[in-house]
Amino acid sequence: MKKYKRIIIKIGTSVLTSGSPQLDRPKMINIVSECAKLHQEGVEIIIVSSGAVAVGKHRLNFPKLPSTVASKQLFAAVGQSRLMQVWEQLFEIYGLQVGQILLTRGDIEGRSRYLHARETLNALLNQRVIPIVNENDAVATEEIKLGDNDNLSAMVTMLADADLLILLTDQPGLFTADPTKNPDAKLIEEVNSINEIANIDLSSSKSGLGTGGMITKLKAADYARRSGADVVIAAGAAPNVITRVYQKEMLGTRFPAISTPLERRKRWILTRASSGKLFIDGGAERALTQNGRSLLPAGISHLTGNFVRGETISILNKNEEELARGIVRYGSEDMKKIMGMQSDKIAETLGYFYGTVAVHRNDLILLG
Repeated sequence: MKKYKRIIIKIGTSVLTSGSPQLDRPKMINIVSECAKLHQEGVEIIIVSSGAVAVGKHRLNFPKLPSTVASKQLFAAVGQSRLMQVWEQLFEIYGLQVGQILLTRGDIEGRSRYLHARETLNALLNQRVIPIVNENDAVATEEIKLGDNDNLSAMVTMLADADLLILLTDQPGLFTADPTKNPDAKLIEEVNSINEIANIDLSSSKSGLGTGGMITKLKAADYARRSGADVVIAAGAAPNVITRVYQKEMLGTRFPAISTPLERRKRWILTRASSGKLFIDGGAERALTQNGRSLLPAGISHLTGNFVRGETISILNKNEEELARGIVRYGSEDMKKIMGMQSDKIAETLGYFYGTVAVHRNDLILLG
């Protein structure tokens, strides 16, 4: 059985606190103990840790502040240093060093900063240091936020070329229905395609402590498995959960890696937020999905959003299903002028020419 070499462990606030207003240190020491054993076996470990805001609130004795971004950033600024201090103290028990990495969307979406972040992660791992990653909530604005640590963990999985992502949460995994409301709900042990679970209502599946829910975890799982990593959603409270998942025990809900992982450049494309949408006709859809072709302006029926050349856009079919994501060769204003047009008319229409395609195959990721 092939062993995992590099794993990401995302730990939600509800796991770190066990549902209480403060960190559950016995639980954290259990996590650290498991990580230490795997680390001793040569496994490279990266932790994506939530909890900074919760720790900050506790440190400040839960002041009643307005529900604003500034208040959250205040709590994060106070809590992040304390959270790191606790992680450092616990890992020191086993003689292990940790290093803090704080990221925003800008650190991942920009190509040069993406490569720099990847080099930093690799440098830490090469020195046998365990990176502790979190979103830089203390300075991040809505425009540069990654949104939640489920999403962040998927991006770090791509960034680090990891082969396993473990999402530890307060639920045993994904169920056929909300288990708190439906006694007949059954645990789904394996998901090979997101389409398999499209009919499950996940709108109410959210912890009262964290910022994410099961929907965000499914999106994270879908992104991470496209980069070649297995993903498991499991209960953080389960005994020896990390070791058991690492040993491929059937625990929680497993999302096997897609057999042909994205090449590194295309992984980076998937980390970028979509700036607009191109809607294509049936012929263009077949060209993309069946024939491995680039997207030509002639196949675009309409578009939404304002974007410039070089930004990432979503490509949707006539049923408004997202088929692909890619880097666009023409901005939205130019695209409005040339969509539906044969490529040999582009230069004449615009007065300049960036090539015959709207999105080149080398800059495109199929999502089906």
